[in-house]
Amino acid sequence: MIRRSAGSVQSRRSQTAASATKDDGVPFHGELTRVKTIHLLRHAKSSWSDTGVADHDRPLAPRGERDARRLAKHLGQHGVTPALVLCSSARRSRDTLELIARSLPRKTKILVEDELYAAPAEALLQRLRRIPDVLPSALLIGHNPGLQDLALTLAGHGPGLDRLRERFPTCALVAMHIPAPTWRELMPGTAELIDYVIPRDP
Repeated sequence: MIRRSAGSVQSRRSQTAASATKDDGVPFHGELTRVKTIHLLRHAKSSWSDTGVADHDRPLAPRGERDARRLAKHLGQHGVTPALVLCSSARRSRDTLELIARSLPRKTKILVEDELYAAPAEALLQRLRRIPDVLPSALLIGHNPGLQDLALTLAGHGPGLDRLRERFPTCALVAMHIPAPTWRELMPGTAELIDYVIPRDP
């Protein structure tokens, strides 16, 4: 079961034609949207059973695997189709990505980056601002407290904001709309929180 709050994830976007180049140098012909959609996903619950494993290398716990599979189902059912996935290089983040990847479009670009591991909110925000403007949406998979701090920094209004202030548990997913045609225009307090979901064990 997925516990959720807030409204529909459907975007109300106004679009204009554009042609650009992706950050990997590959020409991209698409549409430049006036609203960007951001999803922030905290990695699923990790295992602490082996105390000799470095933090970066901890795998998912069985509960984390179950939660990630539930979230994958949620993504498919609600049409969450990010154009770009930015994922921390920590194993628990990569394992989470692997379990939800089947619900993502094949054309989704996936980048696994060391700089996202345990990054603070400001560093995460700066990374989002470097996304090519032609991409309308992004999913960021990372860690607390940085992700929750980033969500609260960006979100200015929307149902579920009080719940988000209280907690952002493992495998929680936040969706936000930002009224900006370019990613470099992401500013604190400008986002609308449109969805907040938490996987629950039956």
